[in-house]
Amino acid sequence: MTKLTCDVAIIGAGTAGLAAERSARRNDAKTLLIDEGFGGTTCASVGCMPSKLLIAAGNAMHAVEQASVFGVEASGKVDGVAVMARVREERDAFVAGVEASIDKLPDDVKIEARAKFAGATVLSLSDGREVHAKAVVIATGSSPMIPAMFDAVRDRVLTNESIFELNDLPKSLGVVGAGALGLELAQAMARLGVETMVFDTGDTIGGLKDHHVGEAYHAILSREMPILLGVELEVKPEGDDGVTLSWSGSASGKQRFDYLLVATGRPPRIKGIGLETTGLTLDDHGMPEYHRETMQCGTAPIFIAGDADHDRAVLHEASIEGTIAGRNAASYPEVTPGKRTVPFAITFTHPNVAVIGKIAKDDDADSVIGTASYDDQGRAKVEACNAGLVRFYADRRDGRLTGATMAGPAVEHSAHLIAWAIQSGWTATEVLDLPFYHPTFEEGMKGALRSICSEVHAPTPPDRDDGFTPGT
Repeated sequence: MTKLTCDVAIIGAGTAGLAAERSARRNDAKTLLIDEGFGGTTCASVGCMPSKLLIAAGNAMHAVEQASVFGVEASGKVDGVAVMARVREERDAFVAGVEASIDKLPDDVKIEARAKFAGATVLSLSDGREVHAKAVVIATGSSPMIPAMFDAVRDRVLTNESIFELNDLPKSLGVVGAGALGLELAQAMARLGVETMVFDTGDTIGGLKDHHVGEAYHAILSREMPILLGVELEVKPEGDDGVTLSWSGSASGKQRFDYLLVATGRPPRIKGIGLETTGLTLDDHGMPEYHRETMQCGTAPIFIAGDADHDRAVLHEASIEGTIAGRNAASYPEVTPGKRTVPFAITFTHPNVAVIGKIAKDDDADSVIGTASYDDQGRAKVEACNAGLVRFYADRRDGRLTGATMAGPAVEHSAHLIAWAIQSGWTATEVLDLPFYHPTFEEGMKGALRSICSEVHAPTPPDRDDGFTPGT
């Protein structure tokens, strides 16, 4: 058996794994990056980028259909084959960019094989070799979960890893799962003329913990497609080219679909990698305990990052976690906490949704909540997208912002401003003291900020006019 040695071995060449390898090498560690296929990151190949390409196509058709609102007569026709061809073409270009960056790694760093722990710092490879490292980073990512109830219709089931391979748009699509991924793809399909329905056994939409924003968001999206929450499902094959979905609970009915998109979650890809041989404490799901600031699993020379740790499954967090894990793996046993950013996630439906920081409940005595609606907001009315609700949470003692749940037009942009404010420790007064251009969507946040100031008896900026401005 061939024995390979290194300072840091990284399992998985996704966003977190690549960041971990760069970070470890930057800290003078000899690294080995092990991956089954080096096929590009989840974001580039089956996640962020292809989904946004499909969303962009849907938005283009939606703009045509809404043109009459502005007195513009327009007509459009969706070419499903062309839509999916562009999605794949541009997706492949993004993947090629990732692969080009991987190709720049030294050949003796990359190992194309499956890795399995044979001890805390020993990895058995599928090609028969064995890796002995001083420390290991687990960056194996996640994969779609398809519940057993769909076994009988597997040939009509799509996931985010297969939907982009369709040659043409289906005529109908049932989406199981009202989380961010399911909603993004469902709205895109609906806007492209696909008969689309969304189902979820839970009673929340988009994973939102603030039920006020959740209800507003549900109502807005339901204008474009049915979204049924709190329903139990039964599924049966419908000939060779379809599936029948029956539901009961908060509503009941039955519908035939060409395909089902199952978006019920992406659990960590840790099964079968031999964690039981490492001596780590594992929970009921086989997950190791780890420290979020250091990414270290217990006190072992094992670190975990990205979707594999099932914490914040977004790209910028995977990159940060990988960087921290790689640095600490290189310096083990000297391990230091890394600087984490404020929790921040965006859903790219229209309206956008953003969840930032800590979410306060209505009865939280230590918090105050400011609310603003976009239903009558000036710029939103100009653009005929005046719908949405934002809720900001702040410390009752001084009005310092601690979190936000936002559903509204262009929230993907304004939410960055609030995330930066929260991470910088700003109060509502300090945010209001910044320039707000008129007329913009960002002005729609001012009401929520002012109500926080009023509630905590904090001053509004003395040199800022609080009087009426047309269209704010």
